[in-house]
Amino acid sequence: MTASSSLGRQIAEVTEALGNAGIPCALIGGLALASYQVVRATQDVDLLAPLDMSETIDGMLIQLGYRCLHRDTNAGNYVRNRERVDFLYASRPIALRLLRNARQITTALGPLCVVSAEGLIGFKLQGWVNDARRTQDLEDIKALLRANRSQLDMNEVREYFRLFDKEYLLDELLCHLP
Repeated sequence: MTASSSLGRQIAEVTEALGNAGIPCALIGGLALASYQVVRATQDVDLLAPLDMSETIDGMLIQLGYRCLHRDTNAGNYVRNRERVDFLYASRPIALRLLRNARQITTALGPLCVVSAEGLIGFKLQGWVNDARRTQDLEDIKALLRANRSQLDMNEVREYFRLFDKEYLLDELLCHLP
């Protein structure tokens, strides 16, 4: 992704505004996958941010010209023309830990924080468990496992699957990996 792309400019603008306001955030979703050798098309920005900053985030996005589509204690969805940014609000200990431990990467857009591959798997699993029609989440999990299996903390990954009573699914996925 180049800094000149529309999505690139959007990420840079939103993360810079969050950073200037002292709000920690980390990429999750489709864009974060590229940090772990998984590339796929996506048209929105997905960020993890602390729940206790959601009011400030809302006001900041409104100032940037976004319109709130939905906001509750779990998530916020915003749109500006064809640009969309979605927030998952961290309030539970696991999500707060993933946000705190997000690693900073250097990109053409400048430094960006991204959650761990294990955390991405956990979020993707949660998305799929919440709505089994989200088959792309399951495909993303497979791709992350395939590309990163030797570097993953499989105990952490297994814990996410256990949390959703889906350990059998992890075993099945691992069994079918090349």
